[in-house]
Amino acid sequence: MHYIFIINGRRDYAHITEDLKAQLDGLNFQYTIYETTGVGDATRYTRIYCDLHRDEEVCFVACGGSGTTNEVASGIVGETNKSMAALAYGATNDLLKSLPERNFLSVRQLLKGEEVVLDILKVNDNYALNVCNFGFDSIVAYEANYQSEKGVANPYQRGILLALLGARFNRIRVVADGKPLNKWMLFSCILANGRYVGGQYLCAPKAELSDGLIDICLIRTMSLLSFIRTYPYYQRGEHVQPRFSKKIYYGQARHVEVHSRNMIYMVLDGELLPGSDFTIDIIPKAVRFRLPAE
Repeated sequence: MHYIFIINGRRDYAHITEDLKAQLDGLNFQYTIYETTGVGDATRYTRIYCDLHRDEEVCFVACGGSGTTNEVASGIVGETNKSMAALAYGATNDLLKSLPERNFLSVRQLLKGEEVVLDILKVNDNYALNVCNFGFDSIVAYEANYQSEKGVANPYQRGILLALLGARFNRIRVVADGKPLNKWMLFSCILANGRYVGGQYLCAPKAELSDGLIDICLIRTMSLLSFIRTYPYYQRGEHVQPRFSKKIYYGQARHVEVHSRNMIYMVLDGELLPGSDFTIDIIPKAVRFRLPAE
């Protein structure tokens, strides 16, 4: 097995390369380290490598957060003798919270690990291994990315506060397996393969990574006071209780359509995709994923 460790090539991520090389020192196995050159480069690299090395058994290891993991997964969708793994060097990696608890920072444990097969969400011509979300959540992500670039502490929490000022009423329509879930207004909506978003929010507590289903959490428009009261339950994954059924729709589907009268952002594992019409499908057992040993 050939392991290819993919690392964000930004200068402020140089410590990841140093730590990885320290772990690799003294280990005897075939590996390569690749540092990306920009957004989307990990996907480009893995796809080209797969095309040029059809018969080689390779495990691509995403060394970073949710974005790096998403890019690597997007590059190996459907490949039969290529797999991936993740070393959790990023600020957040929500996908790993839905997997069995293991040491996702140990190369030794990774080499002794086992494979599972995961579903993936296809959003138009793009992919999301964990969740895609829009409405209030996409404004939060947009603001959080902007605040992070400015070096603000706790950018996600700052994004929530800013989104509360103008992103609670979104003219977006959602149709799941042919059934309209709302008219033309919602607070936010999450289409999930995994369970967590934003590092700490249990948005889809019933989601499974290999069940062939999209978990849908559609939050209807509500007043600011109602949101403040509901927010703690949502964070803990308790919003699926019957008492919240008038405020929150929770269900499952295999095919979802999203339509907006204006341009919106769809967030794919933390990355922003602009558009006004989206088609989301679940591709069962599309990615081989290597878990570290217990």
